[in-house]
Amino acid sequence: MFNYIFSLFSNDMGIDLGTASVLVFVKGQDIVLREPSVVAMERTTKRVLAIGMEAKKMLGKTPSNIIAIRPLRNGVIADFEATEKMIRYFIKKVHRKRTLLHPRIVIGVPSGITEVERRAVKESAEQAGAREVYLIDEPMAAAIGAGIQVQEPRGNMIVDIGGGTTEVAVVSLGGMVVAKSLEIAGDKMDEAVVQYFRKKYNLTIGENTAEEVKIKIGSVCSINKEASMNVKGRGLLTGLPQTISVTSEEVRNALSDPVRKIVEIVKDVLEETPPELAADLIDRGITLSGGGSLVKGLSTLISQETKLPVSCAEDPLTCVVKGTGAYLEELDNIKKYKKLFGIRSAI
Repeated sequence: MFNYIFSLFSNDMGIDLGTASVLVFVKGQDIVLREPSVVAMERTTKRVLAIGMEAKKMLGKTPSNIIAIRPLRNGVIADFEATEKMIRYFIKKVHRKRTLLHPRIVIGVPSGITEVERRAVKESAEQAGAREVYLIDEPMAAAIGAGIQVQEPRGNMIVDIGGGTTEVAVVSLGGMVVAKSLEIAGDKMDEAVVQYFRKKYNLTIGENTAEEVKIKIGSVCSINKEASMNVKGRGLLTGLPQTISVTSEEVRNALSDPVRKIVEIVKDVLEETPPELAADLIDRGITLSGGGSLVKGLSTLISQETKLPVSCAEDPLTCVVKGTGAYLEELDNIKKYKKLFGIRSAI
């Protein structure tokens, strides 16, 4: 009864706590927040100066007394204190002092993290003010958010390519039959672009610039109309600002290694999938989600390599947070839906 009364007045939240961005779903309101998971703080005092979009603008541009960091790396907490402050900031931003009650929070986490890392996520949210914390594996959340009927006795494959990790799973009857997690995703693609410029042009560029290049002209297979753009950075030999023109073919070469590894893990999961479920995939295909799935030609490449139909979710960036929201809506029936949604213990 008390939990029911609390649920009427507290803004319970579902959170996609991603390496690149944080999305928040509030019960009864849909997605209310989408911000980069970046924190800017003073180097010595650790006093927070900016969080989210304002902090991302500072990446690579801060003076010596200020650092701008991503507190999550490869889908797990790299800086506990910064993560706690970031979650607390987003909770306050969403609530706007409309209630004194602490929210219940559902958080999507990579399927491959350890129990210690799960505990760190849970404790970070609790320290930030959550009343109760529940964890859901990201592949299951992404599948639910993509509209896949995960409770059916049929095989469905989800490939969620986020910022820090690529999550691949075959789901059936409300559980993950085969699941693998790879610490190569959007961030590694950006790093590959940075390294390509360094090696070929002796040009150093920042993370934000690399991401912009990937989004604007990046592709993983040949496209009808090749594009190009000017890229600004600092020359390694001269130490001076420099501008070069780069083509989509060059970016494709830069992305080839991380993309190849993503395709390989998809194949690995398919090889371990039971025959009956593998047969279902011939008709149902593979669903892509996450920001990394938006790289041009990725669905075509995976389809060519696996000989299966591949489609991108309607809104790939929000699949995980929508999945946490779907679980959040059924939180009062948690015991009944625990198996359905593939929730592990939050410890």
